[in-house]
Amino acid sequence: MAYKKTDRREKIRKGIRASITGTGSRPRLSVFRSNKDIYAQIIDDVTGKTIAAASSRKLADKVAKSEKAGMVGKMIAEAAKAKGVEQVVFDRGGYLYHGRVKNLAEGAREGGLVF
Repeated sequence: MAYKKTDRREKIRKGIRASITGTGSRPRLSVFRSNKDIYAQIIDDVTGKTIAAASSRKLADKVAKSEKAGMVGKMIAEAAKAKGVEQVVFDRGGYLYHGRVKNLAEGAREGGLVF
C-alpha cells in the first residue's frame, strides 16, 4: 500500500532530522510550508531555543506564494544577522527542494546566510 503524501513527508523529515542538528555556532534553519503560508525558524537544538523566526503571514496577499517565500528568506536572514548568526544548516522539513522551499533558501542566501 502506498504512503499518503503527509506520511511520506514525515518519513523523509525524520531521516533528515536524524542526520541534521543545529548547534550554537551553526544553528538549523527549519522550513514549514502550509497551503497558504510559509514559515522559517532558526533553532539551536543543543539548548532547544528558537533564535529567530519569520513567516509570510504579515506580507501582502496580492503577491504570489513563491515570491512571498523569497521575501521570508530575506526576512529570516536579516533577523539572524541581527542575532549574530552567519552560518546555518538548512532543514527542508521533508519537502522537495523545489518551488517555495527553494525560493526561501535562495532569499536567505541573498540576505547573507551561508549554508
